[in-house]
Amino acid sequence: MSAAPARRGTATQPAERIPSQAWTMLAVATVGFAVNFWAWALISPLGAFYTETLGLSAVQKSLLVAVPVIVGSLGRIPVGALTDRFGARVMFPLISLLTIVPVLFIALVASDSYALMLLGGFVLGLGGTTFAIGVPFVNAWFPPAKRGTALGVFGMGMGGTAISAFTTVQLKDARGLSFPFVLVAVLLAAYAVVSYLLLRDAPGRPTAPGGVARRTWETFKLPVTLQMSFLYAVGFGGFVAFSVYLPTYLRDAYGLTPGDAAFRTAGFVVLAVIARPVGGWLSDRLHPVPVLVACFVVVTVFAGISAFERPLAPTGTIAFLAMAAALGAASGAVFALVALAAPAGKVGAVTGIVGAAGGLGGFLPPLVMGAIYGYVGNYRPGLWLLSATALVAAVYTAWGMRAVGRPAPAEVGSRR
Repeated sequence: MSAAPARRGTATQPAERIPSQAWTMLAVATVGFAVNFWAWALISPLGAFYTETLGLSAVQKSLLVAVPVIVGSLGRIPVGALTDRFGARVMFPLISLLTIVPVLFIALVASDSYALMLLGGFVLGLGGTTFAIGVPFVNAWFPPAKRGTALGVFGMGMGGTAISAFTTVQLKDARGLSFPFVLVAVLLAAYAVVSYLLLRDAPGRPTAPGGVARRTWETFKLPVTLQMSFLYAVGFGGFVAFSVYLPTYLRDAYGLTPGDAAFRTAGFVVLAVIARPVGGWLSDRLHPVPVLVACFVVVTVFAGISAFERPLAPTGTIAFLAMAAALGAASGAVFALVALAAPAGKVGAVTGIVGAAGGLGGFLPPLVMGAIYGYVGNYRPGLWLLSATALVAAVYTAWGMRAVGRPAPAEVGSRR
């Protein structure tokens, strides 16, 4: 009888106590994520410009805007494992500095060659790997009951893609093609210095000994890793796909100017960014599974509506904004579930693999959409495919993920 109150006290009170330094660490990590994602997304708003100057086909254009996602996706696997080993204080400044190289390469060397642009875009994907640094870093600073919200706030750093969409074309028109890239390179260098001075890994952070390859393989074999990878490939992958390909889609399907298409894409991204912490916050209060089911159902319905390619005002706009909110909230809910289910000491490795799946989920749809448009002259089959995929994700989450992150019945009985 006397042990039960003590257990409740240790289970609730310390878990809710958040060090004030944690909020500073969260802010610094989120800024770094945003700056690196800004770099990661520099090519997409200029897709129309490169298409005209380099004479690209629909498939070549799709490949150009999608190729940075490859390294930004697959690179998260080793980067997440290295973060488990060395911590974010080492990895955030290091990756930020390395990302400067492809940014300046594209600005000063590659812009008149399609082959060099593909090479620069491939390496530019380094900026996208910072997601796998920030998730275990934030996860270690916050207690389980607040991790969904904290990771959702960190996820707002994906708003770097919105900054790119809002500013890249305008900066290019005002100051020249190289200016947006040089500006971002300067910001990356500044952030590398600031993060090295300010970031501190959480006290008692679990570290993972051993080789990266072995730990990555062990993490890959965990059931939770593959389950979360599928959900994140649909949720975050859908967001990435729209953020890189929506300008092209809006120009082809609705005849918008590059500036108008980029502005509307930025609105899509901003809404998804705002919705991400909302998804984490709801997950902390309701559990991530029902949040994910609701999000995927919304995507199913409005992707189907979009497939009819109704006028943008108001039907098309409402449909795309609804999908933006749902995809953003789903991205936040997936990592709230990761925070509950991933083993301690392997959060970075799990995040790396799950994040890679999300990035690859964003790489393939632009290629598919470009191929479909080149073959049939419209995007309707691609949008129907998105609707069907989201429906599968909703059903799988509702029936296959009910027990993930929840205590087993025996454990619940013992707590009572």
